[in-house]
Amino acid sequence: MQQLYMIPDRNKIAESLKLAEDYHAAFEYNDFFHPAVLDDKEKTRELISFYCSQPHDRKNDTMHGAFLDIIIHSEDPLIQHVSEIRIRQSMDIAHEMGLRGVVFHTGRLHGFRDKKYLENWMKVNEAFFREMLQTYPKQNIFIENMFDEAPDILAQFAKRFSDEPRFGVCLDYAHAAITNIAGEEWVKALAPYIRHMHINDNDRVNDLHQEIGTGQIDWCAFDSEMRRFAVESSVLIEMKDLERQRRSMEYLEKNKLYPFAE
Repeated sequence: MQQLYMIPDRNKIAESLKLAEDYHAAFEYNDFFHPAVLDDKEKTRELISFYCSQPHDRKNDTMHGAFLDIIIHSEDPLIQHVSEIRIRQSMDIAHEMGLRGVVFHTGRLHGFRDKKYLENWMKVNEAFFREMLQTYPKQNIFIENMFDEAPDILAQFAKRFSDEPRFGVCLDYAHAAITNIAGEEWVKALAPYIRHMHINDNDRVNDLHQEIGTGQIDWCAFDSEMRRFAVESSVLIEMKDLERQRRSMEYLEKNKLYPFAE
């Protein structure tokens, strides 16, 4: 089975630790991407200290990096500067906590395919994230499709990093499900680069983060795509409620679906 991930609940940490133990799951921390936290050094220190004090091995853990209004390819130097600061803050936290990697979003304008814009996006993002990989040699970087309308641009971008084993795509299958492109096409295009995934359910219209098996996503098709394109990736059950996390894991396990596929 591929490595399973869950989001820990700091207010129910004992239950989170027990669920992680039951499913041999790693953590993906969702506490550090809010600007209010990143701007509060005392709060950030408190969160780091809390998680580092838990009886949990963090070497396989990940975290969601800053993503709100992050545009490192902006032509406005002030916006670009602040975006770079936020990403460096995220990487600093991951380094201090000894985490496996950090997830960032593409930050690309939805549906905007102007040639000059895309060339700039590719060039600036590649240069910056290569610098981050050099600066933080123990962390992986995973770039996630947010509301990207199709997988082709992200696939082209990931291909540029074929020489870099610590770079990969984080396929958010639920985000892909609300586009006009079939899940099969997303997986086919990105399979060579997928190193991490986010999964949850929705109505195929809105990003609802529902319990798996309660929405409109076809999880049997998802499992088939994982097998057909030989995806070997860690998988985050991306919802915060512990009971919904457990029921999602039980649903996948009972139906022998990826990452529980035999």
